[in-house]
Amino acid sequence: MFDPHIVLTVLVLYIAIVVSPGPNFALISKLALRGEKTTAWGATLGLACAATFCAVLAIAGLSVILERIGWLTRAVQIAGGLYLVWLGIQSWRHAGTAAQNEGTDANGTDQHRTLAFLRGFRIGGIVNLSNPKGIMFFVGLYAVAVPPDAALLTKTTILAASFAVEVVWYGLVVSLLSSVPARAVYVRAGAWIERVIGVVLVVFGTKLAMARN
Repeated sequence: MFDPHIVLTVLVLYIAIVVSPGPNFALISKLALRGEKTTAWGATLGLACAATFCAVLAIAGLSVILERIGWLTRAVQIAGGLYLVWLGIQSWRHAGTAAQNEGTDANGTDQHRTLAFLRGFRIGGIVNLSNPKGIMFFVGLYAVAVPPDAALLTKTTILAASFAVEVVWYGLVVSLLSSVPARAVYVRAGAWIERVIGVVLVVFGTKLAMARN
């Protein structure tokens, strides 16, 4: 039987994690402030799809596979950390270069916007999938909040609602940070904003690459 109490409990915990600052927020903020709105929306969907994939693995019990191939998990973790470091370095190197390019995505052709969206989707997916701790979060969350005998409808609702939370939250971030007032701030202080975001990405990437499971 569908249990709304379980769904609500999981969503409250999930929202608390999603809205907390981290590499995902830094990535979306960077893209939105640079005027790469289409890419930011692609990254938002990529993050949501990757998170949902991890949740499916956890809820289906398939996350046990990761424990049996720890070397692969560790390799993915290191690669993901280095990717975040690379993104951070790129943000520092190109700090402020997009400050004069208002709405770069919006001014392109349909093909350009499609490529920008796919690029964002790829980046968002890689950033989320390269962090094994994401799957561990879902394993812990479901172990605590979702009984093994919970109805399929309850589990499916949790997955769909969690996906919606990711899209709505990061979509809100994209909308706010790509707005005219936010872009005006970026034009004035874009170089420093990107350098700060770059440092954040490097710090998170380094911690991810060096962390031991």
